Amino acid sequence: MTRHMRMLLGFLVAIVALIVGAAGPEAWAAKKKLSITKIYFEFNSSANDLGVHVFLDGEDWKTLRIVNPEGTTIFEVEGTGAYANLGLTELFFEGAEPNLADVPLEELLDLFPEGKYRFRGKTVDGDDIVGTGTLSHAIPAGPSNVSAVLGPGNSLVIEWDKVTGPPVGFPDKPIQIVGYQVIVGAFQVTVPATKTSVTVSPEFVESLGPGPHAFEVLAIEASGNQSITEGPPFTKP
Repeated sequence: MTRHMRMLLGFLVAIVALIVGAAGPEAWAAKKKLSITKIYFEFNSSANDLGVHVFLDGEDWKTLRIVNPEGTTIFEVEGTGAYANLGLTELFFEGAEPNLADVPLEELLDLFPEGKYRFRGKTVDGDDIVGTGTLSHAIPAGPSNVSAVLGPGNSLVIEWDKVTGPPVGFPDKPIQIVGYQVIVGAFQVTVPATKTSVTVSPEFVESLGPGPHAFEVLAIEASGNQSITEGPPFTKP
């Protein structure tokens, strides 16, 4: 290589480095982060159905897609009309929850493999907006021995057994319960994993009609996966 060619090559390398160095920070700054990106399984132990839910939040995005760990786009949405100009923020949706007698568990898990799911989109200003959510196959069993007993003064005590593992036939993965959620009509409360009972106030019970009234107890795993058990309906005297 001649001296002239070496000088030209060095000049070109310097120019490329200058361009990359100048554009790099701007390109990085242009990427905005979604504040919430959750993808998780919900298992209904009473109905024996399983689905995947998604919850995301971010400012003023107009397009968004979700890419699974294998690189396949599994969801895509675009705001049009007023939403293309104003943008969107929060989005929650539930996937269909087929009964496991109709769609085998193995098939559903294959459709939604474990790993990182990439959230990619554009803001109304044309900037990239990104995030990741991790889906796990550590699915907890639904709470067992769920009961609702009316106590003195029309208080309602809802009890259940501690969840320690997955449902029968599910992947044998360690389960770490981080909380339980109790839902009775408009009443909803989440308690720590150390609790296995909730007392509903007499004032709320009094506001209910005679019944029967349905209720649910959910076990929430550290991954975000959750399982529901529907309790036997109770009737107010």
